Amino acid sequence: MSDRLAVLLQYLLPKQMLTVFAGKLAGTRGGAPTTRLIRWFVGRYGVNMSEAANSDIAAYPTFNEFFTRSLKPGVRPLAQSPLICPVDGAISQFGRIERDHIYQAKEHTYSTTALVGGDAALARQFEDGQFATIYLSPKDYHRIHMPCAGRLLRMIHVPGDLFSVNPATARGVPGLFARNERVVCVFEAEQGPVRGPFVMALVGATIVGSIATVWHGVVNPPRPGMIRDWPYDAQYIRLQQGDEMGRFLLGSTVVLLFPREWDTSFNPDWGVARPVRMGEVMA
Repeated sequence: MSDRLAVLLQYLLPKQMLTVFAGKLAGTRGGAPTTRLIRWFVGRYGVNMSEAANSDIAAYPTFNEFFTRSLKPGVRPLAQSPLICPVDGAISQFGRIERDHIYQAKEHTYSTTALVGGDAALARQFEDGQFATIYLSPKDYHRIHMPCAGRLLRMIHVPGDLFSVNPATARGVPGLFARNERVVCVFEAEQGPVRGPFVMALVGATIVGSIATVWHGVVNPPRPGMIRDWPYDAQYIRLQQGDEMGRFLLGSTVVLLFPREWDTSFNPDWGVARPVRMGEVMA
């Protein structure tokens, strides 16, 4: 299928309806039919169940519990590095933020202000900084971890579209990551070689039933159609490097923003479309 046709279908599909239906189905305790669905999914996408803490497909009562499965201890060792990769996936793009513009694909860019939900003051902290966009495919481990230690300052749920997130839509849908529904998490790195603010934006997609964080639980649904903003600066929620910070219930993309002052030098082995694993050297 051509990129043009794939993108056209995305505009025509009832994405919200499909996502609500998929979310309900994925959370249903369906017994034998659920087990058959999981078994088909594992075979279709080549999921490596040998890494799962529980490799028995029949042990998962819902598709969501399978999809957000934990891993065996030690299968994702943490590199000795100021920044580690927060997820399993593939690199979509990474590099310098040009003033406030992030490169998406082909001729497409989008602004940091749009990504974080319109907060220009927050976005200014990342002018001429660096970004990394990592895509999680269906076969990947779908828990999200901290690239470095950080204190949570704020969480913003930004409503939006639910286009599929893949190379074809990245090439064909302008501003994809700033159009789709997303949960923007703002942290402050307080110790070590990297200090200052950084952002982890968890971007939804078609059939992504919900996004959850460890401090809040499920963020969406509900989907009230307006920006929701939770400040945490009056609390002290601090996560260590490598700690789980959230998860996708059906997967999508993480966009990371780092300030110019960090002068991040990304792993020289990184390249667009390269597979990455949680815990490996990022910078």
